[in-house]
Amino acid sequence: MKEHTYHEQINIDNAVKLRTILTTLPRFCADFFRGIEPSTSSRTRIAYAYDLRTFFEFLHEENPICKKMNMSDIPLSILDELKPVDIEEYLDYLKYYTKDGVEYTNKERGKMRKLASLRTFYNYFYKKELIEKNPPALVTMPKVHEKNIVRLDIDEVAILLDEVEQGDKLTKKQQQFHNKTKVRDLALLTLLLGTGIRVSECVGLDIDDVDFKNNGIKIHRKGGNEVIIYFGEEVEEALRDYLEQRTHMIAVEGSTNALFLSLQMKRMSVRSVELLVKKYSKLVTQLKNITPHKLRSTYGTNLYRETGDIYLVADVLGHKDVNTTRKHYAAIEEERRRKAAGFVKLRRE
Repeated sequence: MKEHTYHEQINIDNAVKLRTILTTLPRFCADFFRGIEPSTSSRTRIAYAYDLRTFFEFLHEENPICKKMNMSDIPLSILDELKPVDIEEYLDYLKYYTKDGVEYTNKERGKMRKLASLRTFYNYFYKKELIEKNPPALVTMPKVHEKNIVRLDIDEVAILLDEVEQGDKLTKKQQQFHNKTKVRDLALLTLLLGTGIRVSECVGLDIDDVDFKNNGIKIHRKGGNEVIIYFGEEVEEALRDYLEQRTHMIAVEGSTNALFLSLQMKRMSVRSVELLVKKYSKLVTQLKNITPHKLRSTYGTNLYRETGDIYLVADVLGHKDVNTTRKHYAAIEEERRRKAAGFVKLRRE
């Protein structure tokens, strides 16, 4: 049987998950997911499915009409029965609720995302003229407070890579595995810090996605597009060292083409990279919670400081809207504007 690529397997797994979730949702929800399939990724559809399941569980618990029926039997007509106040009650419910003995909380961003999912859901049936009302469109989005952008400083990046090479500050248990993984870990972290790719793009890399002739890697962006990202000499050296080791590794079936392998000889997962980044970053800074996404922010910051080209940063990071990039690096822009005040002299001495 042909081995699936990482992204093909993710789509297959998500399709199976979606079918399972749909068995618990009202039957008309299947029409929504079929309708949005051509314009959304499998990850987006799964996110919608989880959000909608939470919404219908709320209705099943709190709505007097829905309480009397199985959740899968809730009719489409119920959407027209709801008012904006019902949606506001749902957002209030999201602050704290329990399910199967597990507690769940949502802050502004969680509530905003779930309201956005509900708006998309309602819009689909409203545009199809299957419902007459659209209450989520009348509810104000929760105000989201901007979070500080956490990133590593230049000296912290150097210290981090030194720690990966040396491993002196690791625990004795961690040091037992360090000699087996340090070449891989150095290549992986150098790649993240030297290209700004997402962790999902990193773990999805296959061996033949690396091109040393042009010093580039082929990655799959969130929307499914394939792009080439180029890397410098430091990344090249770290990747070459690791690939020399990788050629002697025998991966398990399903991971034979994977670039980065775990000690179990399987393709590394997003979670394993998150734990790897956490392990090494704690040796450098206890005050900053560094994740793979923070390494991406670190790269973007360094690239913008060196080039001053916000459009280049947006393109390399794969941001569809340059304003997304500008928002992340506003502090640096402010710093540059302050410096600009001293560049132009009105009178020469």
